Amino acid sequence: MNQLKAWIDEHFKGDPIIWAIVILLSMFSILVVYSATGTLVYKEEVVNTEQYLFKHSKLVFASLVVMWLAHKIPYRKYALYARLFMYLSIPLLVVTYLFGSNINEANRWLVIPVINQAFQPSDLAKLSLIAALAAMLAKRQNNITDIAGTLLPIFISIGVITALIGMANMSTAILLLITCLLIMFIGRVPVQHLALVVMVGILGLSVAILTGQRKDTFLSRIETFMDSKDDDSKVPFQAEQSYIAIATGGITGKGPGNSEQRNTLPHPYSDFIYAIILEEYGMVGGVSVLFLYLALLYRGMRIVANSNKAFGGLLSAGLSFALVIQALVNMAVAVGLGPITGLPLPLLSMGGTSLIFTGTALGIILSVSRGDHQEEVLAASEGTKKGNQLRTA
Repeated sequence: MNQLKAWIDEHFKGDPIIWAIVILLSMFSILVVYSATGTLVYKEEVVNTEQYLFKHSKLVFASLVVMWLAHKIPYRKYALYARLFMYLSIPLLVVTYLFGSNINEANRWLVIPVINQAFQPSDLAKLSLIAALAAMLAKRQNNITDIAGTLLPIFISIGVITALIGMANMSTAILLLITCLLIMFIGRVPVQHLALVVMVGILGLSVAILTGQRKDTFLSRIETFMDSKDDDSKVPFQAEQSYIAIATGGITGKGPGNSEQRNTLPHPYSDFIYAIILEEYGMVGGVSVLFLYLALLYRGMRIVANSNKAFGGLLSAGLSFALVIQALVNMAVAVGLGPITGLPLPLLSMGGTSLIFTGTALGIILSVSRGDHQEEVLAASEGTKKGNQLRTA
């Protein structure tokens, strides 16, 4: 037992609570996705009913491996990679918008030729922008109010990337803008300058709405959501089926694999997986999942509070906010507190490379906690050594 604990301590560093939360949600994801894909197997006439189970399980395992690899890299190195990938993501977003795979009237995916795997460049852009923003703010803490040298490059980066993402995926662009504002607030950017970021962001998103592919869909979803508050007959079909799933789930749920609304609810394995969780596991399961996400945010912010370096703290805060805000929005949509967005539930929804990018983000958070812990241990050992030397002298 002691050897096992020593092996775990050696190879799985960083915040142990985050490790536990991620592994628990990942295992739960396999169970829920397997239940929710039953209808998909029937519709696509798949002979092997476990096909999606095996595929999703492999992706979950791959995301955990990526998380482990990312947490082994010293977090300061991510400052070097961030800008490179941010600049790379801009042409990728343009190419995707012009030539990417069109699904649901939006070009969001590029196919990697060799492995024939589709991925969303917006995931890369989101991750790299958050890391680059943290690096830029950390480097310029002494000149944080310098508009030309500090804030202008930040404004341009946020405006360009959120606008490019918003042309095909408005909900992701809005959440990214909110995350950037939170990072800048923690990074001591004055409130009047944050107002400028809001104006730049609104301008960029407005251009994206007017010129992008999702203008009609975005506006109709907002209008439908507002109308449904006054007239129940105008509730969208997806939302109506989600409400039925939640209402019939009750307190304790129908039990694993006993969902009925998975047969009628669109995308029960991705966009509306939280409704399936509430139907099968009830309010107990739904609240437990919500608690795990809030605990993940708490642990991420605890790393910020204990971080010795500005970059590490801002990086952990930005990535924690990005993951948990998306989760909260997904859950809010499922229970009728927001318009339909199409955002998956991080760590739980069935997905492709989005799981890999989520694992990368969590690995970076763990790398920050791992690096700060090692610095504390080193400082403590050096302090003890100096104390012993003084007593000896």
